[in-house]
Parts: sequence; C-alpha cells; structure tokens
Amino acid sequence: MTDLFEKLLKNRGPLGMHSKESYGYFMFPRLEGEISNKMIFRGKEKLVWSLNNYLGLANHPEVRKADGDAAVKYGNALPMGARMMSGNSVEHEQLEKELAEFEMKEASILLNFGYQGMVSAIDCLVDRHDVIVYDSESHACIIDGVRLHMGKRFVYPHNDIANLEKQLERATKLATETGGAILVITEGVFGMSGDQGKLREIVALKKKYSFRLFVDDAHGFGTMGKTGAGTGEEQGVQDGIDIYFGTFAKSMALIGAFIASDAQVVDYLKHNMRSQIFAKSLPMPLVVGALKRLELLRTQPRLKDDLWNIVRALQKGLVAAGFEIGKTESPVTPVYLNGSIPEATNLIIDLRENYDIFCSMVVYPVVPKGVIMLRLIPTAVHTLEDVKYTIDAFTKIQVKLKAGQYQADKIVPV
Repeated sequence: MTDLFEKLLKNRGPLGMHSKESYGYFMFPRLEGEISNKMIFRGKEKLVWSLNNYLGLANHPEVRKADGDAAVKYGNALPMGARMMSGNSVEHEQLEKELAEFEMKEASILLNFGYQGMVSAIDCLVDRHDVIVYDSESHACIIDGVRLHMGKRFVYPHNDIANLEKQLERATKLATETGGAILVITEGVFGMSGDQGKLREIVALKKKYSFRLFVDDAHGFGTMGKTGAGTGEEQGVQDGIDIYFGTFAKSMALIGAFIASDAQVVDYLKHNMRSQIFAKSLPMPLVVGALKRLELLRTQPRLKDDLWNIVRALQKGLVAAGFEIGKTESPVTPVYLNGSIPEATNLIIDLRENYDIFCSMVVYPVVPKGVIMLRLIPTAVHTLEDVKYTIDAFTKIQVKLKAGQYQADKIVPV
C-alpha cells in the first residue's frame, strides 16, 4: 500500500516534473501592467502575442467604466446563492435574452465558467443509452466531459468527414439497440491549429443520420461571421447547430460562458445542469460587464474589422516570409518550425530576452516530435508596426535555428 502524497511526489506529471526550472518563465509567467499589445515581463516591456483579448475589450474605456460602476454599485457578492435558489436577477435574464438573439436561437443559459460549463453540459445532455461522436482535436473541456459519459463514445480523426460518417453508422446501429440518441461534438474554431470545424459538411449529414450537433465556438464567438455571431454564421449553417456554446473569456475578455439552443432544451439545462444548480450565480459586475461587451460587439463592428486587419497582415506576412502557418482560417496563428524541445526552449529565451517578444510555445506531445509551434494571438490593439517587427524577428530566429544556434549544448546570450 502506498501513501497518496508519496505517490504524487514520485510522479509529478509531465508538466510538474519540470516545475522547478520552469516556474515563472515557461509556466506561470507573470505579465504585468495594462492588458494590451505590450506588457511587462520580468521588469521589461514585451510585445505580447499570447492573450485572447481578440477585440481589445479588456481596456476599452466604456468597458472599464461599466465594470467599475457595477463593482461600486453591487460589489462581488450580489446575487448571493445559486440561480435556482436565490441568485437570479433581471440583469442575468436580460443577458440571456440578448445572447440568444445575437446567436439567432430561442434561448440561452449563463454558465459560470467555460471549462466547467462544457463538462457539465455534456454530462447533463446524455445518459448511458446515448452515443457521443466527437472530433479528435476537441478541447480538453470536451474530452473531460466525454470521459464522464457512461455510454459509448466514438472519436473521428480531426475534420475527417468520411470517418465521421463511419462513426455515425456505428453510433446509429448502437443507439438503435439501446434506444438512445446521438450527440456529435466539435469546435467552431480549433484553438491550437486555428482551422474551422467542418460545420457545413457535418450539418449536411443530418439528411442521412439522426443526431444533434453541439459546437464549442469559444474562439469563433465575436470573431467569426458577418455580425460576430460565430463560425456557424461564417459558414451559413447557424440554424443547423442545435447547441451553441460560447465563452466570455476570449472576445469579451471576461469570465463566464453561455449555451444557446431551443427554448425547451435551455429550460431542461436550467433545471438539470449540476454545475449551475449547485454553484453560486455569476456576480453582478460580471453580468453587467458582459451586457456592455455584448452591446459593443453588436454596435461597433470596427472592433472586429481592426482585429481582421491585423490577422490578415500577420498571416500573409508570415507566409510571404516563408513560414508555415498550417490551415488556420481564424485569428489563431500557429507558426511551425523544425527543432527539438531544448532548441525550442533556447529559441523562446532568445525571443523574450533579446527581441522582447512574448508568445506561447507548443511542443511534443501536443505537436509531433521534432516540431516547434509558436502560437500567436493577434488582437484589435496590435499594430501593423508590431506585425512587421515580429516577422522580422521570426526571420532572424529561423536563421539561427537552422544554423544550430539553439542546440542544447549552446547557451543563448541574454
């Protein structure tokens, strides 16, 4: 028999095993100052490409005023209690109404957190007789929700519609035997690669198979589509999405999330979703702040236009400079390089210390061995000068990488 704490200390996990040397730099870094294109890291200003502040709302003057006024008026305690018991308000209901209208759905339900909300929604929607079919590159919150499912689940390779159809054939046979239903889960925009889920093709399969479609559009809400309603609007199939999930953590630079769907489905979720029944309601400042942000999404399309001006300049500039950015169809901009994990480490140190650029690094097992992915998140507050400087810096580090200057036995000068 082993003591629980001894077991945890012996196996600290794939990230925890590097905690001592990585803390404060590669993991748990502290970005300080006003949220913007440039912030302070370890006492020095850096050009930051790692924040999901897509529309630049984090420090928009109207947003800051709304947040501050609401904090003064209500504090963070109101409403006290879960929505069902004592935590409801006119403002909560108004936000749900406006979100539903924005997403062209009958109703919506507020969620305290995106991650927690997704896990709980999957748990609520299906039982052991039902079958889940999901994309292999789904976000961790979807994977964790699927893990809770007591019935069968089938996974299809990322965006492989032919294989999805095979899984739907298997799911249909099984659901017919159990008397259950089928739920297909995918994303609108995949947060690592930036490509869109093939929603149009998936919706078309409804003509042949009986299933409901659940779309996590965390990165598409506010950034995709003519009005910013998301990837379903972008692809012209918003009405084919049965359950639409959006988060406030990206375009709205806030905390919270929502699900929009048919009124009867939302009513079911309100009365059965454990994460909302047994958790305190969203504090009033967050709700009032979300109402202001949603107003700006609707009334100031230039915010999205500014974002996409930067996105196009960054992505076209990177491609023109010879960089591989994969199949991104969204603001998410991955840059793929060839190198080892030690080389990636030295490369990031060089970028941060000598070029004053802060971006995220992704290595194996998230990407294949020998691949380094630098993940850039352009926003409406970046400038064309930021774009040019970054591409010039990336061109220089690419030369160094190919010349072997980031190998493990070499120290990057700081």
